[in-house]
Amino acid sequence: MSDNLSTPSGPGRPKDLAKRRAILDAAKILFLSKGYANTSMDAVATEAGVSKLTVYSHFNDKETLFSSAVVAKCEEQLPPLVFELPDGVAVETVLLNIAHGFHQLINSDESVNLHRLMMTLGSQDPKLAQIFFEAGPERVLHGMERLLSKIDQSGVLSIDKPRNAAEHFFCLLKGAGNFRLLYGCGEPVTGDAAEAHVQEVVGLFMRAYRPESA
Repeated sequence: MSDNLSTPSGPGRPKDLAKRRAILDAAKILFLSKGYANTSMDAVATEAGVSKLTVYSHFNDKETLFSSAVVAKCEEQLPPLVFELPDGVAVETVLLNIAHGFHQLINSDESVNLHRLMMTLGSQDPKLAQIFFEAGPERVLHGMERLLSKIDQSGVLSIDKPRNAAEHFFCLLKGAGNFRLLYGCGEPVTGDAAEAHVQEVVGLFMRAYRPESA
């Protein structure tokens, strides 16, 4: 039976989710290897092993597919729940979890290659650059901004400008190491060195926003 002529069902069934994942995986592979302009919905369908109609049933157009692929990549390391502040969990622990996930994300081969691709495409296609920014960096920043607002309200840290603080946090985590990696003149920071970097950044952040009365 054709994969797009099966019994109608609501979104979220295991079969539908498996196809969606296959499409997103295929899209990431093709966008990074062939570029945005040279990746067609037909090619994604072939790579994913589904029909083109199935691709369109999940993603209306190539821009939506690209955006969704970027979101999926971010959520592999930084799922939405990571930006919550659970009762009984120390703020430093929450920040360390985010820092570990973000550091792994930005230094992964897929992320580095995607950023290099966007450096090339950004000046040629500002709309595509905006799609990328909103799907990736902006979503992460927004999640962190909301979390830091909650932390400020809790009184553990004093953060009067949570958006600025979120940007400082992630820029510190990227550091010079990620710049070297993007430019092709460095290797990913891993192991003990990565852990030391994450711990140092979170420590600096906690001290910078510690309430004056603490």
